[in-house]
Amino acid sequence: MQNKRIIIVSNRLPIRIDRGDNGLNYILSEGGLATGLKSIHEQSNMLWIGWPGIIPESEKEKQEIIEELKSRNLIPVFLTKEEINNYYEGFSNEILWPIFHYRPSYANFKTEYWECYKEVNTKFCDIILEQYISSKDEIWVHDYQLMLLPQYLRDSFTDLSIGYFQHIPFPNDEVFRTIPWRNELLEGLLGADLIAFHTFNDTQHFLNSCSHILGQPIQSNSVQHKGRTIFSEVLPMGIDFEKYDSLSKSKEVQELSSKIKNQYNNQKIILSIDRLDYSKGIMERLHAFESLINTYPDLRGNIMLYMVVVPSRDSVSQYKLLHDEINRLVGHINACYGTNEWMPIAYFYNSYSLEELSSLYVAADICLITSIRDGMNLVSKEFIASKSKAPAVLILSELAGASKELIDAIQINPNSIDQIREAIHQAIYMSPEEQQYRLDSCRDIVRKFNTKHWVKLFFNRLREVKVFQKHQTSRRLNNGIKEAIIKRYNLAERRLFFFDYDGTLIKLQNNANLASPTQAVYDILELLKKDEKNEIVIISGRYHDKLTQWFGAYDYYLVAEHGAWTNFPDYKGRYVTELSSIWKYPVHHIMIKYANYTPGAFIEQKSYGLAWHYRKAQPGLGSLRAKELVESLKYLIPKHGLQLLMGNKVIEVKNGELNKGSTARKIITEYNPDFVIAIGDDITDEDMFTELSQEAITIKVGNNKSAARYYVDNQIDAVSFIGEIAKNKLNKDLETVK
Repeated sequence: MQNKRIIIVSNRLPIRIDRGDNGLNYILSEGGLATGLKSIHEQSNMLWIGWPGIIPESEKEKQEIIEELKSRNLIPVFLTKEEINNYYEGFSNEILWPIFHYRPSYANFKTEYWECYKEVNTKFCDIILEQYISSKDEIWVHDYQLMLLPQYLRDSFTDLSIGYFQHIPFPNDEVFRTIPWRNELLEGLLGADLIAFHTFNDTQHFLNSCSHILGQPIQSNSVQHKGRTIFSEVLPMGIDFEKYDSLSKSKEVQELSSKIKNQYNNQKIILSIDRLDYSKGIMERLHAFESLINTYPDLRGNIMLYMVVVPSRDSVSQYKLLHDEINRLVGHINACYGTNEWMPIAYFYNSYSLEELSSLYVAADICLITSIRDGMNLVSKEFIASKSKAPAVLILSELAGASKELIDAIQINPNSIDQIREAIHQAIYMSPEEQQYRLDSCRDIVRKFNTKHWVKLFFNRLREVKVFQKHQTSRRLNNGIKEAIIKRYNLAERRLFFFDYDGTLIKLQNNANLASPTQAVYDILELLKKDEKNEIVIISGRYHDKLTQWFGAYDYYLVAEHGAWTNFPDYKGRYVTELSSIWKYPVHHIMIKYANYTPGAFIEQKSYGLAWHYRKAQPGLGSLRAKELVESLKYLIPKHGLQLLMGNKVIEVKNGELNKGSTARKIITEYNPDFVIAIGDDITDEDMFTELSQEAITIKVGNNKSAARYYVDNQIDAVSFIGEIAKNKLNKDLETVK
C-alpha cells in the first residue's frame, strides 16, 4: 500500500541547469522558496514538480535531465519557448504581476496569454497525475503562475488534499475585478482545501473577491464552494534563521565584511538589495537619499548607500525603462554630490552569492527597504538574522508583508520621500540601546517563525481542514443515506413533509416577487402528493397572499409568516392568534432609515413581522448596513418580546411567539405521522430542525453549521432529492441491481 507523499508544485524547480563545456551542470537554487522547503524536499516520500529552467535541445538531453532530476526527487515540466513567452512572461508577469502589485495600467490583457496560461496549468496537472496520485497524497501548489491548478486536480481527484500558498500580494476585489478572467482564477484557487497568504489583508482581499465577484458565502475565514468548505489562512513565510545566523559568524563572511567596511572608510553603510522591479520603490529610495544629503549636508562623507539591484526581465519595456531611470538618477546624485574622497552611492547591477550577501548584511549599519508593494520581502528577515548584535537598524516599508511581523523596525510609507529621509536620519543617530532593543525584538520573531515553523503550521492546518471536511461529508446526503431514508419511507403509513420555500423549493432571487414556482417543482410536489400516505406542508416566512396565489389550488398545507398564518388542518387560511403589532412603528422607522441610504435594500411588510432585504444591495455595503441595522434594533427586541433573525441577505424582526419550530411541532402533534422530513436553507429553519424529534429527518440546504442531521449542497439538489422520493427512483434502482 502506498504511503502518504508530499508533492510540491511550483513554476520553477529548486535547481538551475546550465550547459557547460562538459555537459549539463545542476546548481541548487538559493531562492527563498527552495530554501524554505529544503527540510521536506530532503524527505524520501517527497516530490517536487516544476519547470527546470531549460529547453532540451534533443530527446536524448531531455531524457538525461529527467533521469538526473528523478534521482533528486524532482519531476520536470518542460515548456516550449512559446509557452514561456505567453504563460510566464505574458499572463503571469504582464497581467497577474502588475494587477497584484496595484499597477493595472501596466497590464496587457491578451487572450492568447490566457489560453496559454490554461494550457500550461493543464500540462502541470497532467504531469502530476502521471505520478500515480492517491487520496493519501498531499499536494502543495505555490504561487500565482498556477492559480488554475488546484481545481484541475480537484476535477480528477475529489478527495485529494490540496494546499495553495501565494507568495505575492492579493489585491483588493476592485483591482482584481479588472482581470477579464477573474472568475476562472478564483474558481481555480477554490479547488484547494487551504489557501494561505503572508498577511491578514491579503486573506481578506481574497475572501472579499470570492464574495463580491463570485457571490460565494463567506463565514469568518472560510468559503462555501461546490459543497465544500475552503479555508483561507494567514501563514507568513519565514527564513532559515540558523543558516543566516551561523553564516554571518563564519570566518569567510567576517573577513569579507571587514573588507567592505575598510573599503568605505568605516562610513555608515545603508544597504538595499532588490530584484529589478517597479514594485520595489527603488526610485523613491534614491530621491529620499538625495533629499537626505541635501537636508543634512553634515552627513556627506559619513554615510553611503550600497545599492544592489539583481537583474530581472530588463528586456521588457517597463523594466528597461526603470533600469535606465535608475542609472540616470544614480549618475546624477554621484555627479552632483560626490567628491574625490566620497561617492554617495555604490550601485551594483548584479547577482550575488549567499556568502557575499551575508557579508553585506554584516557590514551594513542600516537596511533600507522601500517596497511600494511586496508580498513578504525576505531580505528584511535575512538582514535581521545576520545581525546578532547592534549596530543594526531596519527601515521597512509598511506595504511589505514583513512589516506586519517586524513591528519594531522603523516603518515608513514608501511613497513619502520625507518619511524615508527622516527615518534614515533617525536610524543614523539612534542610540545603541534602542538599536539593541529593536533588533532583539525582531530577531525573536524571525527566529521563532522560521521556515520549518512555516511548513509545520501549513501542513498541520491543511490536515485539520481535511478532518473538518470529512466530518462535514459524513452529514452529506449521499446514496447510502438516501437508501436508508427511502427504506424508512416505504415502511411508513403516515408521512409528513415540511418544505421551506425560498432557497429550498425555488432558487433565491434578487426580486422576491419573481420567485414563483417552476413547473418542475409543481410536477414533483404533485407526484409526491399522489401517494395518499403523504401530506405536504410548505412552511415559509413569506406573506400568506403569495403562498396562496402559488399553491392555493393544491391540497397542500401552507404555513406563512413563520407560523402566524396557516390553512392547517382544513385548508382554510386563518391567523393563528391575535398578536400585538405596536412594535412595528419604531422598527419600521429604523429600517426605513437604513434602506434610504442603502441602494437596493427594501422592506417587506408582514402581518406580524418586518423584513429588511438587501439581496440587491452592493455585497459589502449591504452586509455593513445589515450589521448597523442589527445594532440599532437590539434595544427594541427585549422590550417588545421580539425575535431578530439574520437570514440569507435579510434581517427579519417578528413576534417572539412565532417560529417555524413551534408551528411544525403543533402540526406533528395533531397529524401524528410515523415519518417526517423537514428541508430548509435559512436561519429561520433552524427553529424547525431544533424542535423536531430525533426521529425526524432534517436536511439543510447548504453545508453551513446547522442543527439539521444532514445537508445537500444546493437548492437544485434539494428538489432533486424530493423528486427521488416522489418517484422512489433510488429504491427501484436498488431492486433492479438485486
